Amino acid sequence: MDIISGKTTQLGRRNPRRFLQSIGDNILMQVVEEPTRKGALLDLVLTNKEGLMEDVKVGGRLGCSDHEMVKFRVLHGGSRAINRITALDLRRAKFGLFRELLGGIPWVRALKGRWVQECWLLFKCHFLHAQEQCIPLSKKSRKRGRRTAWLNKELLAEIRWKRRVHGMWEEGQDTWE
Repeated sequence: MDIISGKTTQLGRRNPRRFLQSIGDNILMQVVEEPTRKGALLDLVLTNKEGLMEDVKVGGRLGCSDHEMVKFRVLHGGSRAINRITALDLRRAKFGLFRELLGGIPWVRALKGRWVQECWLLFKCHFLHAQEQCIPLSKKSRKRGRRTAWLNKELLAEIRWKRRVHGMWEEGQDTWE
């Protein structure tokens, strides 16, 4: 049975009531109300807050598909949640020590006779232990950290220079070479 339209299909062996009960238990609302393919409502756009989405429109096709596209706008409130996420501070990392800790393990002997999953779990355990010792955590804030760790001053200067040269080329002040 097709969950939304109630038509019998190949999926008749599955239990749609369990899915619908899960939607109800989690207080989710279906936003799409128009059919998206041959009179059936196939695309699910669920939300747990009323008024979170607006301008939900069904129409238009992408390429040769027989499905209709669903377009919508997601709204967000003006309040900002306090961000208490910590992230690895790669700028203060001690990669030399990290290399020593992982390089000092006799991997051939440690992994010999183990299955792939066991090898992965052993490596992961050692890797995470070395990471805890060598890479400090820092609080992630909106003001700091907009630039990625690998984007250093030299690379930024080169990018600015390339942008300046490209701008001059667009204005006809310089040749492509």
